[in-house]
Amino acid sequence: MYAIVDIAGKQFRVEEGRYLYIPYHEKAQPGDTLTFDRVLLVVDGDQVYLGRPVVEGAAVKTRVLEHVKADKILVFKKKRRKRYKVKRGHRQRYTKVQIEALEVPQNAQPLASEATAQPTA
Repeated sequence: MYAIVDIAGKQFRVEEGRYLYIPYHEKAQPGDTLTFDRVLLVVDGDQVYLGRPVVEGAAVKTRVLEHVKADKILVFKKKRRKRYKVKRGHRQRYTKVQIEALEVPQNAQPLASEATAQPTA
């Protein structure tokens, strides 16, 4: 079972028990539980739940493990023949979370399979 979830404007593919680096979540402390409800797609075996735009009632529960910084990214600008050079860099901050549960409501309707779908003509 996996899901596609929208977190801070980015889409992530999540599975239970996996670790994920999401954009820095300022208010979350290690050990806190976060719930994300913007679930765009859930696939459970042969059942597919597609949101339009989100799957109503579906949620992804996570536990915050730590806050980390990525490797340094160097940004170098130069204009030729003008003696202009600028070298800057930054380290992006991320929050490491563990996916604890994918929840799908009992009344959610999966998509019809290709074989049983009626043609719309």
